[in-house]
Amino acid sequence: YQPAPLSEKTLPDTFVVQTSVLYKSPVIYSIVSGDGNGYFDISSSTGVVRTRKKLKLEDFPIIFIVRATDSSDANIFNEVSVNVEVIDENDFPPYFPSSLVEKGLEENLPATQIVQLEAQDNDTGRNGFLTYGILNRDRLKFRIDEATGILYSMDSFDYEEEPREYQVVIYAEDDGIPEKKRGYCTVVIKIID
Repeated sequence: YQPAPLSEKTLPDTFVVQTSVLYKSPVIYSIVSGDGNGYFDISSSTGVVRTRKKLKLEDFPIIFIVRATDSSDANIFNEVSVNVEVIDENDFPPYFPSSLVEKGLEENLPATQIVQLEAQDNDTGRNGFLTYGILNRDRLKFRIDEATGILYSMDSFDYEEEPREYQVVIYAEDDGIPEKKRGYCTVVIKIID
C-alpha cells in the first residue's frame, strides 16, 4: 500500500489507509514491524490505519508491515507492506538579514550591478527554494535577477535630474506548499554626483 503523503502537521487519529484481505473467515489485523516509533494504530477488525501521534518529518518515509491473521488459527496469515511518506509544510517565510539596504550609484554609469541581496528561509526543499522580484513602480529603472538576487540599474542616471533617490522594494518568494510565502527588503539607491 502507498497511501497519499501526509503533512508533517497531521493530527493524531487521522485516517491513513484501509488494508483488507479477501478471506472466508474473520481475520485480525495487526502491525507487526517497521513502526518502531509507534506512529500508527490499526483497527484489529477493520484494518483501518490511523495516526497515533504527531509525525516527525525526519523519521519518514516509513515502511511497516500489516499482518492479517485467521481469527481461529494463528498459523494462517498474510502480510503486506504500507509505505507512508510525510511532506514538509511551508512553515517559514523568507527573510532578509536587513530590511533596509542603502547603496550609492554614481551618475552617468551604463546599466550596472548595484547590490546582491540574499534572503534566507528556514524551510527545506522546495519550501526553502527562493526567487527574487521587484514589487514597486520603479521596475522600469531597475531589474533583479530572480535566481541570484542581484539588483541592476537598467539605465544611466543624471544627478542634476530628479529624483536623486529611489526606493526599490524587493521580495524573496519561496516555492512553498500549500502556499508561497514572501519576505521583503527596501533598497534605497542614492544617485551620486
